[in-house]
Amino acid sequence: MNLVSVKIEKPEDTNFILGQSHFIKTVEDIHEALVMAVPGIKFGLAFCEASGKCLVRYTGNDPALIEMAHKNALAIGAGHSFILFLGDGFFPINVLNQVKMVPEVCRVFCATANPVEVIVAETELGRGILGVIDGNAPLGIEGEEDIAWRRGFLRQIGYKL
Repeated sequence: MNLVSVKIEKPEDTNFILGQSHFIKTVEDIHEALVMAVPGIKFGLAFCEASGKCLVRYTGNDPALIEMAHKNALAIGAGHSFILFLGDGFFPINVLNQVKMVPEVCRVFCATANPVEVIVAETELGRGILGVIDGNAPLGIEGEEDIAWRRGFLRQIGYKL
């Protein structure tokens, strides 16, 4: 078995969701879940088929995001994995529960705009995602000033009252 680290290639502020599902129906079902959850959402989705033709299946409504999804899904190359890139101004917090509720979705590895490395195991059978490295390691514990900033920021952007 070989371990490989695959860096997600994307613009710095682009949010994405990386997960695992079990059926090619995932592509259409996630598409439907997204457009029903957030009218006007822009996205690109790619799914690595694990049997049959073993193709990278895709959908979306933004050509650049679809291309980004193709490129990253192929680089990861893990059967039944999917990667969903969200357009500017769209965030995982607004669609994550809908994605997780898609019957074929087994797990979500991450939902972030951070730099991410995907840890992939490769055997004679194929590739599988072991986990992700999402962003940087902590540099310390938040203090009172940091707590005040966090609370203020969440209220400023409208996620808390």
